Amino acid sequence: MGGSPVVVPYTAYLRVYEPLAAFPEPERTHWYRYAAAGRERGAQDELRQSLADLVPVPPIAVPVHESREAFIAVIGGVTHVCPWRTRLRGWMALERLEGKLPGPVLDAMLPPVVRRQAAADHEAWRARNPDARPWIRSATWHVPVRWFVLVGDDEREYEPAAGESKQPLMRYRTPMVQARRRVARGLRVLRETLEESPLIDGLIDVGRWLEEFHPRSMVELDYGGLVQVMGHDRLAADHSAADVAEGLAALREGESEVAGTAYERLTDRWRAVRELQFAN
Repeated sequence: MGGSPVVVPYTAYLRVYEPLAAFPEPERTHWYRYAAAGRERGAQDELRQSLADLVPVPPIAVPVHESREAFIAVIGGVTHVCPWRTRLRGWMALERLEGKLPGPVLDAMLPPVVRRQAAADHEAWRARNPDARPWIRSATWHVPVRWFVLVGDDEREYEPAAGESKQPLMRYRTPMVQARRRVARGLRVLRETLEESPLIDGLIDVGRWLEEFHPRSMVELDYGGLVQVMGHDRLAADHSAADVAEGLAALREGESEVAGTAYERLTDRWRAVRELQFAN
């Protein structure tokens, strides 16, 4: 899966890494051996595999078998695991795709017979696994504002590219308890100051998702392939989590103009990134 020099953009990720103890047997033993083998995997490896599945005719909309790959992080001497769960996420992505593309375009990409089979497989699988959830969420061409509520500017990690062999890195990592606390505080501020907002609904959704995981988990916000289009200057100046924190603090203090300025700074930054998808 690795080894290809081709970088596949342009997706950001929100991941949860759970400690090994959170997994039931025999899955725990599988991940223990997987981590001990030192098989490093990156987001680009997963994307390359997903795109390779679309090459056959007819395309493979969703993998036939669930992935046994994962991202591994050792935190404080404790091994944490973020399973790819590519098959489950493929089904979920297919459901979202149905409402985003015109019928003829979707049919050309994924023939109706392929989508019907995938839907039937998902329904049967759900009946056997009603409590399943993904460890990874993704967003193309942007980082959702609600994700930045979960992290702090002091948790920001930016590593510029080092030659052709090392890609840039931009991510935040925070303990699960801290992420949940920030969601709760953010929701309280927004509900007290705004009548309604898509950000409120988005935070509620993210908060419910985080509650599904072990309290000693780690949450990671990774810019992923977006670093390829943003460039060094834009990444170095990007403090989006600080902008969100400033906006929420200003709302809490009743300083609507300060909050508006922080929000405008944030939206202008990400509007410029989104517009890159239409560039030649």
